[in-house]
Amino acid sequence: MAQVNPYLIFNGNCEAAFLFYQSVFGGEFPYMGKFKDMPQTDGCGEITEADANRIMHVSLPISKETILMGSDSNQQSGDVTLGNNFHISINAESREEADRLFNGLSAGGQVYMPMDKTFWGAYFGMFVDKFGVHWMVNFDETPQK
Repeated sequence: MAQVNPYLIFNGNCEAAFLFYQSVFGGEFPYMGKFKDMPQTDGCGEITEADANRIMHVSLPISKETILMGSDSNQQSGDVTLGNNFHISINAESREEADRLFNGLSAGGQVYMPMDKTFWGAYFGMFVDKFGVHWMVNFDETPQK
């Protein structure tokens, strides 16, 4: 069965927010990476100096079942506003489940990142459903340590 987690988007203060959340929930960050650490690939615009130190992804386990995740917006994604500053992130148990959930939930919506392999070892995609809800679907093809 798929795992569902909140994914929060910030306008440059993601690191400060997650340090605050860590002070409340405790725990350690399994990963906190900046845009400058992301490999440059075809189709991805060049990372600007202004975006280089923004958070590309951070995760903080807050229970056995829930991981609070987040990132900063960047020049490509634009600034976020209340209402588009979060995604529902689904971590599927298989590539087939990821495709089924992605295709079903994105029907009639707007896909802005089709399901594909990523540099972090996952099969991943993003879309806005027909009701305006932002979603991320992920399947970790590379086992997490």
